Amino acid sequence: MLRFVTAGESHGQGLVAWISGVPAGMPVDQEFIQRELHRRQLGYGRGARQRIEKDQAEIFAGVRHGKTIGAPIALRIENRDWKNWEKALPVEDTEGAEDSQRPLTAPRPGHADLAGALKFNFHDARYVLERASARETAARVAAGAFAKLLLREFGAAILSHTLAVGHVRLERAASWQEIAAACENLDSPLRCVDAATESRMKAEVDRVLKEGDSVGGIFEIVARGIPPGLGSHAQWDEKLDAKLARAVMSIQAVKAVEIGTGIENAGSCGSEVQDEIRYDTGSKRFARSSNRAGGIEGGISNGGDIVVRGYLKPISTLRRPLQTADLKTKEPVKAAYERSDVCVVPAAGVIGEAMVTLELAGAFLEKFGGDSMEETRRNFEGYQKQLDDF
Repeated sequence: MLRFVTAGESHGQGLVAWISGVPAGMPVDQEFIQRELHRRQLGYGRGARQRIEKDQAEIFAGVRHGKTIGAPIALRIENRDWKNWEKALPVEDTEGAEDSQRPLTAPRPGHADLAGALKFNFHDARYVLERASARETAARVAAGAFAKLLLREFGAAILSHTLAVGHVRLERAASWQEIAAACENLDSPLRCVDAATESRMKAEVDRVLKEGDSVGGIFEIVARGIPPGLGSHAQWDEKLDAKLARAVMSIQAVKAVEIGTGIENAGSCGSEVQDEIRYDTGSKRFARSSNRAGGIEGGISNGGDIVVRGYLKPISTLRRPLQTADLKTKEPVKAAYERSDVCVVPAAGVIGEAMVTLELAGAFLEKFGGDSMEETRRNFEGYQKQLDDF
């Protein structure tokens, strides 16, 4: 079973990821992992933190001589900003340390500050925001890179692009080739496949920046080359779409998830939204006339592109802060401001890729198993033959 967990705070020493269940013998491309981390830091509207951090994943367990060894994989990403916070967030309590603390008692509406303070009985939300921060997602992206490397061995690829920023939306479908080109182009400011739409998205970011506000949007993840049969209809918690929805919803600021054209489908008739089935004698595979289901039917992958959209609210930290109540005095005050971004939609897309890939890789290994890549490949090839002979 593929599992992963992360640890670390936004301004702590660093972030840690632990990944278990990757078969032995998988080649590990460290340049690819670093590129994924770099992609997460890009995007028009990012804040000053991205100029401080130069995310690098240091692998210190589970990989030897460039391949996985079947043991848990551990990696660390240094927080370069730690040097500015070491006195404020020391591990050991020392005399006079409280004089260097940076308390946060004005919780930000929409953030975890107040809910977390109530849950853990803190009258200072600093420890809550340190872990709730989206800085944690750097570790997820590093873990997701391992999942991508696994699925890449079996012909699958997972990409993302920006569908909307604020009030500006791409009003047409994007081809796989366009999405791949946008992902490849690290100079693309918002990873939108249409230059004219991207220009209007940039103007939207500029507008809210000038107003001291923030802006949300929609990112779309597309997974190609995923075989039919991942997930199950048999139990509610085995359904692939349910797992993907939870994974994407877990990303900070995501407030809604869509599989395929689910939102549009809800206002349509059944005859308008079902994907009709045909048999392709050339490929010896069943195919569909469309993909409104987003590659998943009955909780099971059907061999089509898996399409997942994340709906991202505007982030909660505002340069023009909203009204709140102080945790200690209970008096009305303006919400705290922490150095922050204005728009994070492209970065959220990269994080979405990681989360979707981790779930797909987990479902892949649940079906095909294997303690080594050779065993997994034998099982996968046997299944491909079963599909050919169906």
